[in-house]
Amino acid sequence: MKRFPAFFDLNSQPVPVIGGGEAALAKARLAIAAGAKVNLIWPEIEPAVTEELADRAAFHHRKPEASDFDGARLVFLAIEDADEAARLAALAKRAGAQVNVVDQPDLCDFTTPSIIDRGEVTVAISTDGAAPVLGRKLRAQIEALLPQRIGALASFAQRHRDSVKAKIAQHDRKAFWEKFFDGPVATRVLAGDERQAHEAMLATVNRSDTDNRSEAQGVVHIVGAGPGDPDLLTLKALRLLQSADVILYDRLVGDEILALARRDAERFYVGKAKADHSVPQREIEQRMIDMARAGKTVVRLKGGDPFVFGRGGEELEALKRADVDAYIVPGITAATGCAAAAGLPLTHRDFAQSVTFVTGHAKSGGEPDLDWKALAALQNTLVVYMGVGAAANISRKLIDHGRAASTPAAVIENGTRANQKIVKGELSELAELIDAAGIKGPALLVIGETAALAHDQSISEFVQPFLEQERLIA
Repeated sequence: MKRFPAFFDLNSQPVPVIGGGEAALAKARLAIAAGAKVNLIWPEIEPAVTEELADRAAFHHRKPEASDFDGARLVFLAIEDADEAARLAALAKRAGAQVNVVDQPDLCDFTTPSIIDRGEVTVAISTDGAAPVLGRKLRAQIEALLPQRIGALASFAQRHRDSVKAKIAQHDRKAFWEKFFDGPVATRVLAGDERQAHEAMLATVNRSDTDNRSEAQGVVHIVGAGPGDPDLLTLKALRLLQSADVILYDRLVGDEILALARRDAERFYVGKAKADHSVPQREIEQRMIDMARAGKTVVRLKGGDPFVFGRGGEELEALKRADVDAYIVPGITAATGCAAAAGLPLTHRDFAQSVTFVTGHAKSGGEPDLDWKALAALQNTLVVYMGVGAAANISRKLIDHGRAASTPAAVIENGTRANQKIVKGELSELAELIDAAGIKGPALLVIGETAALAHDQSISEFVQPFLEQERLIA
């Protein structure tokens, strides 16, 4: 460690910033965010600086004087004249201030790190000026791991420190707080539900010591894993995967996504395919309830978005009936993710002003009760989930009810994944298109004018090798 990291209390403290350009503005922002009283001092201060910092800083359009540094704990020098910067740095140091000089590390008493500001929680990253870009990249990676409300969680804990101290024996407090930050009360705070979190916290600390050592009820997060590409996970989904005690996952969730989960988390495969439900829906719901009641943090991981043909609504209702805390984390839907992977716009001002999502099979596993006449008449983009096995029937019914047989259609299998397959043709040949390409699913059917814009292989490109083989045999 070449430099000692420290955090200064600058609230209402005078901080001179010498300079009037972009570099001075950047330093002033940092000091103002920490509550300092910033004085910008330089003969020429750019209008953009005064406009942004109006009412938040004092401006002095003149050369700095030695008295400007009196009482200052920190001083920032952001000027291009190296000799003048050295002279002013010496004046500031004689006044007892710690000095930072932009682009002159030899004159610096301290450097400004890359900062993550979450209120009560501040993370600072420094490369000691050796690689500022690396510092910014590290900041971005850490930002992705920290919940947006982590500062609110720290504030919440601070507000309850006295009550915890009063009710819980000293030798049990560390274990209490470790359990708290991984538990359901903290989950409520991070979700923005501080009222219920406060009530739950009071109930927890008012239990006897014996009760405090027992397991409190856990929580369930129903999480959308997106269409398959792990880079399309939301930041919240990633954080929950890395904190879950138990993960129940579908067949649409790939190994690459599971690899991001906490290593010691229990994992249960509860995937479903057509006519093959490895674990019945009611059993899945009961497992989540039982695990939450055992004090576990449970993540129910679903492909796409849990509320778009993902049975998330059914599971949420079951958890509510059981009085289990449950939260929903949306994911990029299969439709939006796969369409993007195919370069296929679901809406387009020239071709489609709306998009409709339907499912290719019903709850019972049979044919869904759809208004085919209305679907055919809309002339918009129609996206069919789980429609591979019913493609011939879907094509026939749409055409019978008025959709043109020549309507463009695309099929996207394993969209956004390394093994994705995208083919297109016409509505009348939808089933033939699927057979020729060897598509088994999971796949989306996209029907409408925008389907013609997909990056693809056409049916003739799949059929041609077979025709060539037959010609050679003949």
